[in-house]
Formats: sequence, C-alpha cells, structure tokens
Amino acid sequence: MSCFDALAGYGLRSIGTGERLLPKGDITLCEQFALIGSGLVWNVYFAVIAVVLGFFFATALAVAKVNGAAWLRVPSNIFIFTFRGSPLFIQFFFAYELFSHLPRVGIEIPLGFTTITAHTSWLTKAWLGATIVLFLNTGAYTAEIFAGALRAVPKGDIEAADAFGMSGMTKFRRIIWPTMLRLAWPSYSNEAIFLFHATTLVFFSGFPAWQQKGDALYYANYFAEKTFNPFVAYPIVAFYFVMVVLLIVMLFGMVGRKLNRHLAIDQHDVGRVRRNKVFSFLTR
Repeated sequence: MSCFDALAGYGLRSIGTGERLLPKGDITLCEQFALIGSGLVWNVYFAVIAVVLGFFFATALAVAKVNGAAWLRVPSNIFIFTFRGSPLFIQFFFAYELFSHLPRVGIEIPLGFTTITAHTSWLTKAWLGATIVLFLNTGAYTAEIFAGALRAVPKGDIEAADAFGMSGMTKFRRIIWPTMLRLAWPSYSNEAIFLFHATTLVFFSGFPAWQQKGDALYYANYFAEKTFNPFVAYPIVAFYFVMVVLLIVMLFGMVGRKLNRHLAIDQHDVGRVRRNKVFSFLTR
C-alpha cells in the first residue's frame, strides 16, 4: 500500500471513515503515520472542548473564590482543591464507575442538566465521559491560575474605574477581566499544553474505544503489539504531539501579544531609555 493509499484509507479511520479493518501484516511506516495521525483527531478534540468550556467555568470559579460570598467561595474552594489534589487517572476511573456501574444497581444520579440512569450509556463513551473529566480538571487548575491573577490586578486600576463611575459588570468586563487575562496568560498557556498531554490518559482510563475508533495512543499501542517494535509507533505519537504543541505555543503567543499590545510601545520606550543611559554612562 502506497503512502497515498494509506492516507486515503486510514486518514479518518478514528471517526469511522475509510478502511474498516486495521492493517495486520506487512505494516508500513505510512500506515502507522496515517492511522496514528487519525487518532490524534480525538486528542485534539478532547483538549479543545475541555479548554474552551473550562475557560469560562474557571473564570466563574475564580471570581467566586476571590470575590464571592461564603456560599459561593466555600464550594469553589472545595471543588478546586479536590480536582487539584487528586490524580487525573483516579478521576477518570471514578467517573467511569459513576457513569456505568451505579445506574446498573438502580442508583440514579441527578446532574441538573440530565440524570444518569441505566439508559444513559452514552456517558460511558470516551467522546463525552472523558471530556467531562478533562473539563472539570482543567477548570480547577485554570481557576487557581485566574484567582491568583485576580488578586494581582492593580488596585489603582480598580479605583480609577470606580472614579469613572463604572458599574460592577462594566468594571469587570473592561478593566478587571482583561488585566486578569494578561497576567494569567503565560501560566494558562502552560495549562493548555499540560491538558493536551493529559489526553493520552484517556487510553488508559476505563472509557473504551468503540469499534476501534481510538486516539493516537490507542493506535500506537496496536502497532507496537503487532510489530513487536515500540520504537517506531511511540516516537510517531511524540512527533505529532510536538507539532501540535508548537501550534498551541504559536496561537497562545499571538493572543498574548494582542493582550499586551498596549504595553509594546511603553516597553520599547523603556528599553530605549535604558540603552541611552548606559551609552551616556560609558561615554561620560
């Protein structure tokens, strides 16, 4: 099978498009690249959904933690401490047991937007169950980052907003929230990278890959077992992850520069003043 045929047959195999049977004999390097790259779609899906939804959830948690009343602050602190203090793999295991085993014995679990029963088996599938766990986990870590940034917002900015007569929501939207993002963005970009790496744990969790539609590590493990050579498939996974992380760094860097665009001129002027002072000192 040529590389073009491998890409056409297995490029979207992880989402059910292309060849139904996985390669078994005479596995080529192109087939491994195509199929592992296909599985990477799920890793990207897990990370994007969890980061996007977790961003807004973390903002609410951070505000409740820093400025909320006791009935908001205490639950947010407990939630953040629980998900930051427990291993992610244990959270996957606990969630799968919660979503699958308890309803089978007649224990229904209300979640507000739905109730987990024996008929809600879709919660045990990785595309939703694992995503929920990653969303809650990154929400807790990001909330702690945002809470620290909220505490670091300069008091003078808040006092100036009060002097202009801004209401609470307007002050938060135009002053506090942008400053919080600017201060928290470097740490938040690291959290996004860590979360993308954490998507590999979905393979080891209890959430199964239905109809062999797995993530990148699922197919890498398949090839390692079939070829008895883990030194080809797993480096391919690492290569794909490095490329995606490079893209994450570029995207977050662009957003970071946009958040700090109003400081660029000031920093340039400061650097120029410092260079002039050094030059004048040396030529004195």
